[in-house]
Formats: sequence, C-alpha cells, structure tokens
Amino acid sequence: MSLFVPRFDETVLVRDAEAEVLGGAPVGVRLLADSSATGGALSTVRVTLGEGADGARPHVHHNSAEMFYLLDGEAEVLSGDDVVTAGRGDLIIVPPDRPHAFAAAPGSTADLLIVIAPGVERFEYFRHLQRIRLGEATPESLLEVQELYDNHFLASDAWDGRHR
Repeated sequence: MSLFVPRFDETVLVRDAEAEVLGGAPVGVRLLADSSATGGALSTVRVTLGEGADGARPHVHHNSAEMFYLLDGEAEVLSGDDVVTAGRGDLIIVPPDRPHAFAAAPGSTADLLIVIAPGVERFEYFRHLQRIRLGEATPESLLEVQELYDNHFLASDAWDGRHR
C-alpha cells in the first residue's frame, strides 16, 4: 500500500461570500478548494441542483475517489450499475474506475458537497462547463480535456433507463 501525503503549509479557509459561483438555476456550482490549495489532498465543490436537474452524466475517474454528501434535498447517484437515492445527511463514496453520475431526484432539489481525493485541478473543468452553457465552447470540446481533468465519459444503460 502506498501512502499519499499532501503538502501544504497553511490552513485552507474559503469564506462563503468569496467562493466563485458558476451557473445558477437549474445548476449552480460553488468552487471551494482546488487541488493546488490543498497540496493535492482533495478538490471540493458545492453543487446546487434545481428540481430534477442533472448534475453530471455518467463518467469515471481513474485516479481519484469521489464523495457526495447530501446537504439538503434528494439525489439519484449512479455507482457502477446501481442507481441509489440519497437524502439529506446521506454520504456516498465512489471508488476510482467506477462509473458514476448524479442528478436531483424527480420532484426534488439537491444540494451536494462533492469531494474528489486525491485532488485534481477541477476549477478549470467547471469553468469549461460554464463556457459550454454560455455557447462559448462546444460539448464535444470536453472530449479533448478528459485526460487533463481525469473525467472520462461513458454510456450507462442503468442511468439512462432509471425513469422508464
């Protein structure tokens, strides 16, 4: 077993009012701490989803686990071939190389704290998504940066068929 020891010297404090916010309704992303701020330990964001809104399509990270903590509401989370519903206070951790996705459950909103560990520089990924939402970049442009952000998209019959 190898042990990763993050290297940073100062406590990381992100004030709510100072966090960069991308998007809005139906999907808002609050950028909290990126890998460079935590010595590679983690990257974390807060995602707020409007009623039934998709958070992320099925994808996999080869080098990091992803944690979802439900601050409020209800979310559906794909983990492998299973779709689970999580409510306020529930925690889901998806290991590396396991397909996953998330969305607000039908008829519900969701407020999630998401942590990727070890960290990957992800803020630029979320800014890239914002450029796509604004029409400044194409959805296909994400395929060009999959390796950079360790975010590899894939198909999932379990996710696509969850509301049939």
